[in-house]
Amino acid sequence: MTLWQLEQIRIVLVEPAGPLNVGAAARVMKNMGLRHLVLVNPQCDPASEDARRMAVHGGDVLAAARVVGDLPEALAGCERAIATTGRLHPQAQPLDLPETALPWLLPTQPTESFAAALVFGPEDRGLSNEELVYTQRWVRIPASDDYPSLNLAQAVAVCSYLLHRQVLSQALGQALGQALGESFVPASGVAQGGHLAPLEQMEGFYQDLEIVLLKIGYLYPHTAPSRMAKLRRLLHRAGPDSQELAMLRGILRQANWAVSGPAKDG
Repeated sequence: MTLWQLEQIRIVLVEPAGPLNVGAAARVMKNMGLRHLVLVNPQCDPASEDARRMAVHGGDVLAAARVVGDLPEALAGCERAIATTGRLHPQAQPLDLPETALPWLLPTQPTESFAAALVFGPEDRGLSNEELVYTQRWVRIPASDDYPSLNLAQAVAVCSYLLHRQVLSQALGQALGQALGESFVPASGVAQGGHLAPLEQMEGFYQDLEIVLLKIGYLYPHTAPSRMAKLRRLLHRAGPDSQELAMLRGILRQANWAVSGPAKDG
C-alpha cells in the first residue's frame, strides 16, 4: 500500500550531536515510510560509520539527508510545521498531544499537496523559545514526571509511528468507503483547510511587521521578542494564505510610508 501522504513530510533535526541518534532516526523513518531528513547545523558527522551502522536499511534515507545552516532554511517551502518539546514554556502557547496535532501535517486528498515539517531539538537542550516560534504548533510526548525527556531517536520513532498509523487509517478508511460507495471522513476529524502561506513568506512578513511596530513605538527593543512571539502565535492560528498575507504586507507598506512620509526631492 502506497502511503503517499508521507511523501511531503520533512523530519528536521536541529543540531543533533550524536551520530547514533541520526542513524537511528533514519532507520525508523524508513520503517514508517518517511524519507525526507533535514539536519540543521549538525554537531556530528551524519556520514560517519556509527551513523551508517545504526541506520541499517535506512541508509538511503541517511545518505539523502539534506544539511542546512539554520531552521528557517530547513522550513523553506513548507506551509505547516510542528515542533516537539519536552519542556513546559511560559508563553501562552498550548502544547498538543502528538496524536491530536500530527494529522494536521497530512493532506486528505491526492489533489491536495503541500510540504510540512516535524522539528526535533538537540539532545542536550531541546528547542529554544527562539527556535519554537518558527513553527505553528508545538507537541509534547506524555511521559513519566520522574523522567519526561525522551531520547532524540525515540521521540522521532514515536511521532513517525503516529504519522504512519494515521495515514494507514486514512488509506484503509478510503478503501472501505469506496467499497461501500460512501465518502470517507478522516478519523482524526482535523479540518485541513486550504493552502497556507509558505513559512518563509510568513518570516518576511514578521520581519517587516517588527520594523514598522518599532518605528511607530508600539514595540520597544527590550520587549520586542516577547511581543512578536505573541503576534506570531496569533497569525499562526489565523493561518493566512498567500493572497491574505500579501494584503497584510500591503497594509504594512502603506503604514510605513505614512510614518516615514513621502521622499522629498533634494
